[in-house]
Parts: sequence; C-alpha cells; structure tokens
Amino acid sequence: MEIRRYTTASGRCPVDEYLDRLQKEERAEVIAVLESLSREGLKTPLVSMRHIDGKLWELRISRTRIFYVVVFGNAMVLLHAYKKQGQKAPHGKIRTALQRMADALT
Repeated sequence: MEIRRYTTASGRCPVDEYLDRLQKEERAEVIAVLESLSREGLKTPLVSMRHIDGKLWELRISRTRIFYVVVFGNAMVLLHAYKKQGQKAPHGKIRTALQRMADALT
C-alpha cells in the first residue's frame, strides 16, 4: 500500500510534525506500524482501524491516532494525528481531518 502524507498549501506536513514531537520510542513504534502497513496493506496485524465518517478512517497505534482516507485502490493519505486523551475522538480533530480529506480528494 502506498502511504502519502497530507501537505498544506504552505508545504507543511501535519502528520510528520506530530511524529517529530513524539518521544523516540513512540515515534519508532508508529513508524514501524506504518512500514508494516505499507508492506502488508490494511490487513496488517499491528494496527487497528475505526471508521469515523464517510471515507474518513482512524488508525490506532498505541495512544497515537492518525486519521486517513484511501484515495484510490492502493493509496492512503494520512491527514491528521493526535495523542488519545479520552474515550472519543475530539470533534475539532475530526473536523480538521474532514477538511483535509476534502482537500486531498479534490
């Protein structure tokens, strides 16, 4: 599976910025799961996924959550990442991911 990262009009990559702020061990774990996902696709045993809304999905990697959208058959775009702090995904985080998804799909 091809994994792309959403990039803003100004050239920022929010998911990479999030990963850069993680502790070394957490970052290594997330990157290992993303590499496994790239090799094995969505059926990789190292990750769980949850449907959020429409084409928006969430990857669950330890306490890290990454919203993504599958743009066509074998490619996904990582839209937004955050650290889980409660039972539900915060509405603001979902809203941000939905806006980025709309941009990525155009």
